[in-house]
Amino acid sequence: MGKTIKKMVLGPVGTNCYIFSDEDTKEAVVFDPGDRGDKVYEYLKGEGLSLKAVFLTHGHFDHITGVPALLRMAKDDGEKPVLYASEDEKNLLSDAILNCSGTAMSGGEGGVTLDADHWLKEGEELTVAGLKIKCIKTPGHTEGSMSFFLEDERMLVCGDTVFEGSVGRTDLPTGSDSLLQQSISEKIIKLPEFTYILPGHGPETTIRDEIQYNPWFR
Repeated sequence: MGKTIKKMVLGPVGTNCYIFSDEDTKEAVVFDPGDRGDKVYEYLKGEGLSLKAVFLTHGHFDHITGVPALLRMAKDDGEKPVLYASEDEKNLLSDAILNCSGTAMSGGEGGVTLDADHWLKEGEELTVAGLKIKCIKTPGHTEGSMSFFLEDERMLVCGDTVFEGSVGRTDLPTGSDSLLQQSISEKIIKLPEFTYILPGHGPETTIRDEIQYNPWFR
C-alpha cells in the first residue's frame, strides 16, 4: 500500500498545504488548506481522491480561510470529511480577530471562524486514510499549535513551529517565545534525527539539519 504526497503552495504568504493519499483506496488527508479550499478540492477530484479528513496545525488565517470552501465542496459531493484541530486552539479558531482573518493582515477577505469536529489531545494517535498520525502539542507560534508525526513516513507536519533554519513568529495573539523554545527542546528535537520536517512555509528540512544549523535547536 503506497502513499502519495502532494505539496501545494497557496496564498499571498506562500502557505504549504500537504495532501497525503492512499494509492489503493484513493482516500486523502489534507493538512492546512491555506486560503484556496477550492483549488485543493479541484486537485482531489482531478486525481479521483475522496477527502476523509482535514488537519489544522494552528488557527492563523493563512492556514484556515480555505477550510469552509473545501468542506462545503466535499460535502456537496456526498463526502463526510472530519475537521481536526488541537483542543488548545479553540479560542483562536473561534475569534476572527485573534486568528487575523478579520483584520487587515488577511487582505480584507472577511473573518473566518471554525469549530472542529474532533478536538485533538496531546499524544492522541489516529489512523485516517491509512495514515498513522501522532498528535504532538507544540505551542509557541500559537497557544494551540500542534505538530503531526507520521512515523511510518518519517515525517513531521509542524505548521509554523519550525522553518528551515528558523522558527515561526511569536508576536501574534497567543504566541510565546518561551513556549516555542520549550516545544523544540522537549519534543521536536527528541524525534528521530532523520525525520523530515514539512513546515508551514518554505522548503522541507530534517531534524538532523536543524540540530546542526538552526540556533533554536541549540
